[in-house]
Amino acid sequence: MELSRRVALVTGGGTGIGKAVAEAMAREGARVVLAARDARRLEAVAAELRAEGHEALAVAVDVRDPAGIRDCVHTIRERWDHVHILVNNAGVSGMTPMDGEDDGLWRAIVDTNLTGVYLLTKEVLGIMSDDGGGRIINMSSVLGKFGVPGYAAYCASKHGLIGFTRALALELVSRGITVNALCPGWVDTEMSRAGIEQIAAQQGTDPESFKQQALAAVPIRRFLDPEEIARFAVYLASDKASGITGQALNICGGQTMV
Repeated sequence: MELSRRVALVTGGGTGIGKAVAEAMAREGARVVLAARDARRLEAVAAELRAEGHEALAVAVDVRDPAGIRDCVHTIRERWDHVHILVNNAGVSGMTPMDGEDDGLWRAIVDTNLTGVYLLTKEVLGIMSDDGGGRIINMSSVLGKFGVPGYAAYCASKHGLIGFTRALALELVSRGITVNALCPGWVDTEMSRAGIEQIAAQQGTDPESFKQQALAAVPIRRFLDPEEIARFAVYLASDKASGITGQALNICGGQTMV
């Protein structure tokens, strides 16, 4: 098994890409900590993994809350002492047009997708192993490589996450910890479906028509499965990827080549 006995903390682990990553890492032998705000969903995923014979722990936490983060890391320390793999996957999206009247969503997106990653990573580094196997994987997006009108907050947070990844990779190289970002394109998740519905409504069309429009910009002409992102994350977390750090790696069906 690629990740035998390593402790992997996956935020946003109750749904979508985060759930797929947690499951894939557990099946490669990792002890998985699932973290997110929805305790019910987390515990359901953890119970499924334990039923399969894996070690899994669910910890409810809001990555915007420093006190909650400290409690989360303390719980992990008490259970398994170290974290070897951190997957910063928790994220929110939504349209934030410049003529909008409510700035609350901007703050929620940036605070979750960028500041929350900083806060959690800073705390986890206190218990991350220095044995050359430390891995930090930040879930950015192809929207960290280009812009989409109306999504300034989301694009800014995902661009910022790539900059954070590159700087942190250099800061942690002496500890043998690698830091990389994954940049998925369209993935078949609840968040993507909600985005399709929102953009379709804004354009005055139906969700299926907009989905076909979106697919036309993807050379492979399909959305990715969360499991495809998960397999890439498992590779980056493994010893095989020890020479990869500071990278923002696209997994998007050719949607962007930058």
